[in-house]
Amino acid sequence: MPTHETRGIRIGRPRPGRTRLLGAAVLLLAAAAAPGTPAAAAEAPWFDGRAADQVTVDGTRFADGHGREVVLRGFNVSGETKLEENGGLPFATTADARKSAAAMRHLTGANAVRFLLSWAHAEPEPGQVDTGYLEKATAQMKAFLDAGIRVFPDFHQDLYSGHLFDKDSWYSGDGAPKWVIDAGGYPKESCGICFHWGQNITQNQAVRDATRDFWRNRALTTGAGTVRVQDAFLATAEKTMAYLARQLTDDQFTRVVGFDPLNEPYAGAYDDGQNSRSWEKSVLWPFYEKFRARMDAAGWQDKPAFVEPNMFWNSNLDFQRQEGGLLDAGKPGPDYVFNTHYYDQKAISGIFMPGKAADGQYAGDFGALRDRSTALGLPAVMSEFGHPLAGFTSDKAPTVVKGMYQALDSRLPGASWWAKPAASGAVLSSTQWQWDIYNGRHHEAMNGNTGKVLTEGDAWNDEDLSAVRLDDSGNAAPRQDARLLDRIYPRAVAGRTLAFTFEDRARDGSTTLSWDRIPASLRHVAKVTGSGRYSMLVWRSDGATDAPTELRLPRDFDPARTTVVSDLGTLTGPPAYTAHGHTADHPVATAAEPGDSEGNRLVLSAPAGESTGTLHYALIADGTAAPSAEQRAAAQRELAQWAADAGF
Repeated sequence: MPTHETRGIRIGRPRPGRTRLLGAAVLLLAAAAAPGTPAAAAEAPWFDGRAADQVTVDGTRFADGHGREVVLRGFNVSGETKLEENGGLPFATTADARKSAAAMRHLTGANAVRFLLSWAHAEPEPGQVDTGYLEKATAQMKAFLDAGIRVFPDFHQDLYSGHLFDKDSWYSGDGAPKWVIDAGGYPKESCGICFHWGQNITQNQAVRDATRDFWRNRALTTGAGTVRVQDAFLATAEKTMAYLARQLTDDQFTRVVGFDPLNEPYAGAYDDGQNSRSWEKSVLWPFYEKFRARMDAAGWQDKPAFVEPNMFWNSNLDFQRQEGGLLDAGKPGPDYVFNTHYYDQKAISGIFMPGKAADGQYAGDFGALRDRSTALGLPAVMSEFGHPLAGFTSDKAPTVVKGMYQALDSRLPGASWWAKPAASGAVLSSTQWQWDIYNGRHHEAMNGNTGKVLTEGDAWNDEDLSAVRLDDSGNAAPRQDARLLDRIYPRAVAGRTLAFTFEDRARDGSTTLSWDRIPASLRHVAKVTGSGRYSMLVWRSDGATDAPTELRLPRDFDPARTTVVSDLGTLTGPPAYTAHGHTADHPVATAAEPGDSEGNRLVLSAPAGESTGTLHYALIADGTAAPSAEQRAAAQRELAQWAADAGF
């Protein structure tokens, strides 16, 4: 697939009828705020707009249209798609989708969602795509795109299909349409002795047989004639992508960053002489190449496929782990993103990990994802992670999820981050499972059984992982500590990120979890941070852009009280961003978040014409009291020496 690389921007074949503009759009803010706040500026900064929204693959990182390194952070929207109560859609109405998108942007600063779609509802009869379903799904997707949130759709499946399961079954699935199951002639489903729904993947013969038929592209005899099952799925995926490309505006389609072909792939059963690695090579990867061709045919040439390996490749249970991770895919190039999931099965079991998660708990497992990203030469996305918020292991959730975010930010434990920051590694993109505003308020007839209506949790196989639910006033409210969900993260870096950490001070009940330990040698830095939250970013300029570095500021980081100590300057209360042309009036400033005039981002502008390779650092703190200019200057001297000695 011929492409050209220009300063990190991939230019593919143009889509018919669309023009790719990379210039920044000027958007008016709704209202001016008080002087000194980000919203006081009359216009959005010059670097916002189409170029900032665009995301392309540049080696092992994502890059925007300015050539900046991009980190995607957000949630899955949503497990409601697995249910029938709203027709396989994430939301009951488009109004609910808009409300949810606005809440997500405001409460968490998310800039991306994995948007679930249902094959069963997209193709209810063989060869017949339901445009009514696609129309509703597209309208709900637009709610997020219009809120400034990037989207990558996902054709979701679990246990292959809900239509495999009997009305009185303990479990349910989602994915393939009823006509596929009717034509398959599968045995009566049974998991045997199962303590978790996921055991159906390897123990339920009906699930195993149907999954294997998909990968073998079995010919099914249907009322519409003979249909090969995988071919039918690919054809529906192409029609879905073509529909989205037609229905979305240029600005909306720019924010669509790619497509996840199929959730959590597994062989079902291996053929004689086959193992997990050879299956990935001979079956799974060819499927992705076919899907990639369908993307091109549908007008998605310049967007990558977010491909997942064998779902068991990184299990943290030794007896469950299988060799994989697309080890034989070579260097696929900018048409792909390495996309995987992680759940701590030891913690969820309550048996294999009796205590709670600790500092650095997931450094090794998430480090393996970084290593596969490097080996493949692709960006990595952790598109599902989380922990149950109800049940007998829910007490572990605060530490488990904090540990996972820590591992997404850096491959180091907090105890050693300041001692060897050059080993911090890439900041990983991610979407937490999940964002279901109907959590605890469902009305789902499980497997069509009207005598078994589920209302609690996520209403699916006893899961309860949604980070939010509606409060009594009908507003989306976090179910986890806001400090955990609303995070500082480097949303766009003008160069290459070398190290990043965020001490969120998230709480486990009444206990504040402080894992990131500032060493005694940085006593002035410790005074600046105090007992508050803080973040540290180190990056190196690559000379590719004059657009600034941007970091999300949590919504309760008051810009007037936020302290920044950087080689670019030190101050408490950064001013609102203003500029003459592309030259910032202040090297350290704040600006309103696109799509949320009440949210803020920190904007760090390097001097015009600086040398390629210049090392930058920035400490961001919401300390309990504003440090003096002398304290900030002393902290700056400490950090300058620390950065010089760190081996970056």
